[in-house]
Amino acid sequence: MLQLKNLTYHPTASHTAILKAINLQIAPQQMGLVIGPSGSGKSTLLEILAGLAEKTSGGIFWRDQELIPLQLQQLSGLVFQFPERHFCGSSILEELRLGHPELTSDRIEQALTEVGLTHLPLQTSPDSLSGGQQRRLAFAVQLIRQPNLLLLDEPTAGLDWSMRQQLIGLLAKLKAHWSLLVVSHDAGELIDIADQCWTLSHGDLTAVSPAELKARTANPSVVR
Repeated sequence: MLQLKNLTYHPTASHTAILKAINLQIAPQQMGLVIGPSGSGKSTLLEILAGLAEKTSGGIFWRDQELIPLQLQQLSGLVFQFPERHFCGSSILEELRLGHPELTSDRIEQALTEVGLTHLPLQTSPDSLSGGQQRRLAFAVQLIRQPNLLLLDEPTAGLDWSMRQQLIGLLAKLKAHWSLLVVSHDAGELIDIADQCWTLSHGDLTAVSPAELKARTANPSVVR
């Protein structure tokens, strides 16, 4: 179980804290969804949980053990927004093996099975894949690492309706094995598979039920 207790992030260059006393808890095999506008601190939150940025105060716990950034890097797998822009390999196989030259074929097949890409030849260029397939490959790159927690930044961004629906189905499948934390500026179809939801505004995190968030989305006039 992931727990954040009074987590704050206030870099010295900023007049105000970017994240203010964040409290959050995600149980195993659940998906948490954080909704907030650009600049609200969503990506910063994921970077801290991925061990790429260091909190100012508060605690991050996994199964009641407080973690430092190095441990978070081992625990978490972060998929950035538009991850396909960061592909470096000339083939699916090379992309998966970057940083993991010792990977066995079983591990590779397992990761590709999880994301539904086993039908593609391993020598296929990532650039030749559809947008949805590229996003799935980015997930597989993280799953290869066998993390406990998947962190997803705007996972449906830039995809058409059909590809978004397929990706929502994939996320629903993945949360059967991993804890997921997804951040987005638009709840959209993600609400339907979320177990817990929060809104993030100017660094303040507020819990909201999926049903209430869906009602707000359906009727923007009630959004606060």
